[in-house]
Amino acid sequence: MTTRPPQTRKRAAGFGGALVGIALALGGCQHDEVTASIPNDYKQRHPIAIEEQNRSIVVFVGHARGGLTAAQRADVMGLASAWLHEGTGAIHIDAPSGTPNARPVAETIREIQSMLAAAGVPPRGVSVRPYQPDDKRFLPPIRLTYSRIAAVAGPCGLWPEDIGPSSKNKSWFENKDYYNYGCAYQRNLAAMVDNPSDLEQPRPETPAYTARRTTALEKYKKGLSTSATYSDADKAKISDTGK
Repeated sequence: MTTRPPQTRKRAAGFGGALVGIALALGGCQHDEVTASIPNDYKQRHPIAIEEQNRSIVVFVGHARGGLTAAQRADVMGLASAWLHEGTGAIHIDAPSGTPNARPVAETIREIQSMLAAAGVPPRGVSVRPYQPDDKRFLPPIRLTYSRIAAVAGPCGLWPEDIGPSSKNKSWFENKDYYNYGCAYQRNLAAMVDNPSDLEQPRPETPAYTARRTTALEKYKKGLSTSATYSDADKAKISDTGK
């Protein structure tokens, strides 16, 4: 059996220690790179994106009655008004086919089309598409769908690392925001914004109210107060009783 000289054993031990040190250093660098890839700003971690989404409503029709109820008429008119404001494509009417309520559905669709036309939706902006329901045991509805531009953010609730003190969580010791911080705020802001383009650019100024501007200029020329006066302004004052 051959034995290595002491110097050879020392060199082998030193070489092995160097390999362990390099491995630890590379592992630390890799963790640092992963941590550094997560932005500190919540607006960058959870950006608000602008994309095209579908908006739809459903209209349930029984097998023995055609036409719309008062609540359903309000739903259809609300969708028509929203389409005029934000629609980017035609309104698609998905009608169930081969079902017990097929005849009432046809009557209801004709009423829906007339209501959409009365609301200002052009005929080319409405299309009817029949569909076969997956399960005919359930009442298949009429579905009205159109596409629109929407702002979205998320998903929220992602926890890539423990938010408590840990040897792998250096952001806790550096007092940095955890990954999910700010996601709910961004998601709510995207849901509440009326016009998604407001997130990218300001709106242009609207024309001035000429009638009010003329009245204010005339009062200014006469040296009068330019503030608006209301006939029932005294009703909002506190009573003088008890003074």
